[in-house]
Amino acid sequence: MKFYIASSFANKDQVRFVSDQLKQNGFIHTYDWTKNEKATTFRDLQMIGQKEKDAIVDSDIVIVLLPGGKGSHVELGLAIGLNKRVIIHSPKGEVHDFAQTTTFYHLPEVETCSGSVEELLNDVMVLN
Repeated sequence: MKFYIASSFANKDQVRFVSDQLKQNGFIHTYDWTKNEKATTFRDLQMIGQKEKDAIVDSDIVIVLLPGGKGSHVELGLAIGLNKRVIIHSPKGEVHDFAQTTTFYHLPEVETCSGSVEELLNDVMVLN
């Protein structure tokens, strides 16, 4: 199964941990944006954006690790629009906090996990 992880650069260590765990269980990471250097030009942004878009298209599942940045929410929208399996990991329950949540977190096709990273990994692997 192919996966993509959307999140913010502040979560890059957690993104790498989740990716490593999934890859150890036979999953394929379609694109690891945590290996990128900081974009310094609009051309860099365009190339990274294209790679991220292609990776989402190629994925079977898109995992969103909160808190996410503006890019991760665009990626969430792409995944929903492409009918991908989407799991949002909300470690502090942000998805259930009306002041922090968004309408798209509550669509019937979006799965949420408010537990630990280990619970998220279990959710991903059990439903594989």
